[in-house]
Amino acid sequence: MKIYALRLKDIIRFFVAVGIMACALIAVKNSDLNIVSAFSPEKELPIYSVECQEKKISITFDCAWGAGDIPDILNTLRNEDVKATFFMVGQWAEKFPQAVKLMSQDGHDIGNHSYSHLRMGSIDSGKIRSEISRCGAKLNEITGNKIELFRAPYGDYNNSVIRGARDLGYYTIQWDVDSLDWKPGISRQEILSRVMRKVKSGSIILFHNDTPHTSKILPEIIASLKREGYSIVPVSQLILRENYIIDFEGRQQIPKQ
Repeated sequence: MKIYALRLKDIIRFFVAVGIMACALIAVKNSDLNIVSAFSPEKELPIYSVECQEKKISITFDCAWGAGDIPDILNTLRNEDVKATFFMVGQWAEKFPQAVKLMSQDGHDIGNHSYSHLRMGSIDSGKIRSEISRCGAKLNEITGNKIELFRAPYGDYNNSVIRGARDLGYYTIQWDVDSLDWKPGISRQEILSRVMRKVKSGSIILFHNDTPHTSKILPEIIASLKREGYSIVPVSQLILRENYIIDFEGRQQIPKQ
């Protein structure tokens, strides 16, 4: 006959595990089976695009480094009678406040791109809020306007980022068309082809300033979009404000009846 001896620590582990399971079952019962926990997290998504009947799209620029091409970009937008959305880093705004003022005076959306351009998904919730709040305060100081659009640097987000931004009064905006204008070696034709191949009604297109091609190719991109029948509006006029859902692809839409 074999005799199995249990060590004391094994017995303790067994009862601890039983206790944890019992607590979990009680929590399930008390929450009426409506569980949002570490075991079944609810995934938060930013707005990648918007479902709309009209052929509307938005052009956005992320501003984080230089500003030498901003006058050319703004001139093109004026000439084409287009309003865009500029997401800018707080430190960039501090360095180039006149550029921020010009964008705002021309009627473009001013968006929050964090203060320091950190990877928001890798910092704690307190730092997330600080980065957003500090940038928002600077942009408000320069423009005199409340800032309501936020884009995470590098498109790096998690639930804490989106919830933190929402608690601070922001819509978190991503994109569904990446021009890749930042990519070393990419050509002007590749940028144009990529944008026109991927764009659709409700798209949000990502560009950056301070790149080799963006300011130069922008007139051709706008002309191509207009030829295809697209009207170009700032993100603030594209997104839905209430009674909406965001589907699994990040497309904002009115719920189906």
